[in-house]
Amino acid sequence: DVQLQASGGGDVQPGGSLRLSCATSGFTFGDVDMGWMREVPGKGSELVSCISSGGDTAYYRDSVKGRFTISRDNVKRTLYLQIGSAKPEDTAEYYCVSIIDCSTSGRSIGNFEGQGTLVTVSS
Repeated sequence: DVQLQASGGGDVQPGGSLRLSCATSGFTFGDVDMGWMREVPGKGSELVSCISSGGDTAYYRDSVKGRFTISRDNVKRTLYLQIGSAKPEDTAEYYCVSIIDCSTSGRSIGNFEGQGTLVTVSS
């Protein structure tokens, strides 16, 4: 079975940092582009960032550029998201997904989606 489990969420003050992890199993992680989505109740979901299968290309939505860093460890089959200079508008449930063609403007969500972890940015 395909499993993606996010962890590392919690409460953080504005300007603070947090590192999210997504442990995976059940598919060939190193062959798949991966990404982080976030969902705010009532506002829907958005793609925050994605990274190519080899880790050489990354995409960030404008609102997180310069603050968030996506990375992956293909040996550990784990995806990471380093959140820095956190803002209240970063408050959301974050979950990892597989991505189709992260390196192109036509990137889209793939077939795999995991359980989320809640990040709350508040003073």
